[in-house]
Amino acid sequence: MITQKGQSIEDKSMEIIDSEIGSHPYSPEEWIIVKRIIHSTADFDFARENKVVFHKNAIESAMDALQKGCNIIVDVNGVIGGLNKDNMKKFGNQVICNISDPLVIEEAKKHNKTRAQTSMRLAAKQMDHGIVAIGNAPTALVEVIQMIKEGVTSPALVIGIPVGFVCAVESKDELRETNVPYITNIGRKGGSPCASAIINALYKILAARKSA
Repeated sequence: MITQKGQSIEDKSMEIIDSEIGSHPYSPEEWIIVKRIIHSTADFDFARENKVVFHKNAIESAMDALQKGCNIIVDVNGVIGGLNKDNMKKFGNQVICNISDPLVIEEAKKHNKTRAQTSMRLAAKQMDHGIVAIGNAPTALVEVIQMIKEGVTSPALVIGIPVGFVCAVESKDELRETNVPYITNIGRKGGSPCASAIINALYKILAARKSA
C-alpha cells in the first residue's frame, strides 16, 4: 500500500512526464501504461524511438481476463517483485513463475533449450485465457509465440517487452505479426520493471473503470 508521501512523489513524477513528453499518439488508457513504463525506467524513449505498441484489443482483453481472476505467467522472478500484490489479491490473480523449478532445469538441459523457453512450455495450460508477461528473456517470448501457433495455448494478452541484444528485437517483431492481443515495444529496450509496470497500469485502468 502506497503512503501519502509516496503518492505525492508519484503524482509529481507523472506531472513531469506529461510536461516533458507533451503531445503523443496514444489513447488516454494507453498513455496510462506508457507513462507507467517511463516512470519505472526514467526512459522517455518508450514514448519515442522505442515506442510502445498496442494490439487493438489488448486493453479490453486484459480487463476481461483480470476481472475473471486469470493467471499471470511471468518469465523471471524480477517481474513479480515489481507487482502490486494488493491488486492481485483483490481479483484473485495468481502469479506463476517456473524459471527455478527443478523440472524446468532438467528439461532445459535435456532438450538444449533455455530455462525461460522451457518454463513457458511447462505453463501452457495455466496461461490459457491468462496474461503472459515477459520482460527479460526473448527466448521465452519466441516460445510463447510458437505455442500459440501450435494451438497449445491461447493467452488473453501477451506482454512482450524483453530487453537484450540477441533476439529481443526479432521476438517483438514476430509478436506484432500474430493475432493474439499484445503489448510490446520497438527495439532492444525493455526489462522486468517494464513488464511489471504494464501489469500495474492495467490494474489502474481497471480500478478507474470500476469507479467511473
